[in-house]
Amino acid sequence: MAILQLNDIRKTFHPGTVNEKRALDGITLDVDAGEFITIIGSNGAGKSTLFNAICGSFAVDAGSITLDGRDITDMPDYKRSYDIGRLFQDPMKGTAPHMTIEENMALAYCRKASKSFFAVNKKDSAYFRELLAQLDLGLEDRMKTKIGLLSGGQRQAVSLLMSTISDPKLLLLDEHTAALDPATAKKVLGITVDIVEKTKTATMMITHDIRAALELGTRTIMMDEGKIILDIKGEERAGMTVDDLLNLYSRESKKQLANDRMLFSTQKE
Repeated sequence: MAILQLNDIRKTFHPGTVNEKRALDGITLDVDAGEFITIIGSNGAGKSTLFNAICGSFAVDAGSITLDGRDITDMPDYKRSYDIGRLFQDPMKGTAPHMTIEENMALAYCRKASKSFFAVNKKDSAYFRELLAQLDLGLEDRMKTKIGLLSGGQRQAVSLLMSTISDPKLLLLDEHTAALDPATAKKVLGITVDIVEKTKTATMMITHDIRAALELGTRTIMMDEGKIILDIKGEERAGMTVDDLLNLYSRESKKQLANDRMLFSTQKE
């Protein structure tokens, strides 16, 4: 059953001007409950714009967005955020730096508890400690530490917990490991997979690493010029190599992939 349905989503920025940009060009996509989709594409392909459309950062020009059977096309972004968790590339986004780890988690948790304010009681604190211990980063012993003092990787790991603690219907990961060093990125990616598998949350993850896009999750889509040009899953995806995917991209887009970050990632061991 589809938890998210996008039907012919279209968005053009600065229409009628020299800066006109067709960012989303007829996106139609169903995301099933529990599905983990990786998304790749060159710069300007429309990946983050797609996430912004789903989150309600702007009004789409045409099409409809349905989440868990409810039409959210015209719903304000702050209301959508109750059901949609999102992580950004910048570890500084999504948390309050001058609040402690515990307070940040309580702020996210108050949505699940249907509170109009947040407060940390002993029961909640014990629950947060249990969740943090699962990260294996020692953060359960630093719950009184201001989150702004954490490293980028630690902060992204906590942000992952915050994004899933309220049981969202959809989790959006916008290159959330790209700003981290390779070792930390690998650690956070592992934590991501563990959390997604444990919570069974429908997840969409943008990545520039083609190999990771094929190895992680259950389905891979590739975007180009605001369109989905490839949608691969099942046996086709299981046996696909990076070269196979690049060849498919060239065939469908009638051009070569021109993204240094993505091409570099194909050379990594």
